[in-house]
Amino acid sequence: MKEFKHFINGEFSASSSAATFENRCPVDNQLIGLVHEAGQQEVNAAVAAAKAALQGPWGRMPQAERIKLLDKVANRINERFDEFLQAECLDTGKPHKIASHIDIPRGAANFKAFSETLANHPTEAFKLDTPDGKGALNYGHRSPKGVIAVISPWNLPLLLMTWKVGPALACGNTVVVKPSEETPATATLLGEVMNECGVPAGVYNVVHGFGPDSAGAFLTSHPDVNAITFTGETRTGEIIMRSAAAGLRNISLECGGKNPAIVFADCDMDKAIEGTMRSAFVNCGQVCLGTERVYVERPIFEQFVQRLKAGVEQLKLGRPEDPSVDFGPLVSQEHRDKVLSYYQLAVAEGAEVIIGGGVPDMGEELNAGAWIEPTIWTGLADDARVVNEEIFGPCCHIRPFDREEEAIALANDTRYGLSATIWTENSARACRVAEAMEVGIVWVNSWFLRDLRTAFGGAKESGIGREGGVHSLEFYTETKNICIKL
Repeated sequence: MKEFKHFINGEFSASSSAATFENRCPVDNQLIGLVHEAGQQEVNAAVAAAKAALQGPWGRMPQAERIKLLDKVANRINERFDEFLQAECLDTGKPHKIASHIDIPRGAANFKAFSETLANHPTEAFKLDTPDGKGALNYGHRSPKGVIAVISPWNLPLLLMTWKVGPALACGNTVVVKPSEETPATATLLGEVMNECGVPAGVYNVVHGFGPDSAGAFLTSHPDVNAITFTGETRTGEIIMRSAAAGLRNISLECGGKNPAIVFADCDMDKAIEGTMRSAFVNCGQVCLGTERVYVERPIFEQFVQRLKAGVEQLKLGRPEDPSVDFGPLVSQEHRDKVLSYYQLAVAEGAEVIIGGGVPDMGEELNAGAWIEPTIWTGLADDARVVNEEIFGPCCHIRPFDREEEAIALANDTRYGLSATIWTENSARACRVAEAMEVGIVWVNSWFLRDLRTAFGGAKESGIGREGGVHSLEFYTETKNICIKL
């Protein structure tokens, strides 16, 4: 029986209340271990440790030395690669061949990428004329923002947590991480790595628990937290935004999405099918950037539907350690119930089920897991709930369109605005349509092709703020202007 304890001020500790909750593997619902639930006392201790560390060796550490230390953290994650892989796949159920190529390598790389950005990005400087003719010099100086609350999701637990922790620490901040209650393992394991690499106590802290009346609420409302970064659903983002209003604390929110793909008749069909297979079904559809609405130009509509169906038929479900498996379970029974309710709703709303729509028979050993079928629908009205509400599962609805303007209007007809994907071999059309999308990121003839130097975030109800590259530096630092009279 494993225990997932809090990591506070460089030490692992249990909750003073002795409150715990179960962590179960979604593959077969077997108990992985017990997770300690933080109360106000543990959150207070973690925030106090993070605040104190800002005044200690970490706060006095030169930037070059700090960057060298974070590079050591990245290397140590890679040295313990198999342990991180095992922990991530037990928590999420995702196939090893996916997590070993994306989650763990990218999780480690985030420490190096943002350190390099910080080291190589200049601040601004201006020479100002003055009446006495001697002038003045203005230059920008970046200071760490302070204690950062990191609220990370369960779909890419290590990757999306270090996406925030990497730049926060590179900029000299300290962090208190609240991982999802569904996926506590890799955030906890990272505490061991921090100690092994000599990161000072209090710089990296982890508290486990839930949202309301638990660790999440206590952390985001804590007056000594200077900024909050969150990835998750929009409703939770709204609650965090209200908490952050007290004290006017900075927030970065990357929230839900109902992302469209637009497939034009002049596309490279092979690329469009391969890309949509990934964007709709990779990680069992549990990707904030995933495609749940597909708009296909009418001349190729039937061909596209049948080819995507054929692609789904080739997906192999099974245990994550099987190298031939490319499709795992959903993260939990609770989330499976939610996604399955949308599958049932789609039928009630009049969808034609092209493939899937239910729960697969995985055999006696796995049937207790959170398995669900990859699913394609057609025929729903544009105002159907299934077309408008985020499902966060392995499914998509495909609808034909006739004109470019119609496709743009359909794609933008949503309260969300995270990402969009366009498939066309016409470069002028690609630019024209991409610029018309009301989203934070657009891919043309690709999907999830990420350059960490670029801006990432959502429009409308998909979030507030941008991270990535210099945008992360802007969020995780306070820039002061220093004016020197010459």
